[in-house]
Amino acid sequence: MKITLTQFQTLDGVIQAPGGPDEDTSDGFEHGGWSVPYGDEDFGAFVTEVFGRVDAFLLGRRTYEIFAGYWPKMTDPADPIASRLNALPKYVASRTLTRADWTGTEIIGRDDLVKDVTALKERPGRELQLHGSAGLAQSLLAHDLIDTLHLLTFPVALGTGRRLFAEGGLPTAFRHTGSRTTSKGVAINSYDREGRPEYGSY
Repeated sequence: MKITLTQFQTLDGVIQAPGGPDEDTSDGFEHGGWSVPYGDEDFGAFVTEVFGRVDAFLLGRRTYEIFAGYWPKMTDPADPIASRLNALPKYVASRTLTRADWTGTEIIGRDDLVKDVTALKERPGRELQLHGSAGLAQSLLAHDLIDTLHLLTFPVALGTGRRLFAEGGLPTAFRHTGSRTTSKGVAINSYDREGRPEYGSY
């Protein structure tokens, strides 16, 4: 399976707490829920397309706990997101979780995250999908383990908050593979990892 990351960000690169005011208030972040006003049919169609390609999910602990507190209650079999999240395998990367009660969940990464994720990538299937999970995403980017990045840039700047591409990240080149813009101005761009950057001079 290849690993794909779907990540929401602001114009100034903030990825923290897109889904609600209480999602992640660490470091005094007060802008949670910034993505919500931009939901529309175009946005929903893209998300449905993404979930149509998934064979398993890979989640960080914080994202897992948010998802596990919500999605098991969504039981409509026609819901393309809930039905897949509840039915397909889920792998949560954590050194601290001792149990994961959401059906189909396995805890990985307690001893060697890179080894465990590499083993998952070697399994047959289409996509092992990572949604949000910024800390985990940064760790996987640092080890060249993310194959495809879907970056959704929302037309808002916040000035504070955690960013996906933080200082000290691994220099990486990507190939642009697709783009669209929703009716509310969310720019959706997809990239495949290509390796190390090339450099030149003008």
